[in-house]
Amino acid sequence: MKPLKSKWIAYTVVVGLIPMLTRLLIWTATTAGRVAPLAASDFVALGLVLHISIVNELEHVPSKEADIKTILNGTSLLFITLYGALHALTVLAEQNATLIDPTSILQDSIALAGASMALSLVVFQYLSRRSKR
Repeated sequence: MKPLKSKWIAYTVVVGLIPMLTRLLIWTATTAGRVAPLAASDFVALGLVLHISIVNELEHVPSKEADIKTILNGTSLLFITLYGALHALTVLAEQNATLIDPTSILQDSIALAGASMALSLVVFQYLSRRSKR
């Protein structure tokens, strides 16, 4: 594995997965039904880490590539806003499960995290190709 790719996986993906991995560890160690194996908040955390990483990496892109930088930063900010809304809905669902359906919030957060992972891979590939020039 190339050093740049292994650094990206270690610093971004693994750090973003820490809440999920911790929850899975707790889930395996507790009595059945006490802790859910998946939670929307874990996927929100992963997505936020991915997009903050994108914004950070794009800081190193030269101004001559301002168009792509603006598009990717704007997309990441949109995703960060959506994750903020999902987090707010998660908090509301914890307070009143009849008001907000926790299952749909989980499904939405999984879908959004999948899209974030795909976008992160595209940005990572773009930055890798750019650094080879």
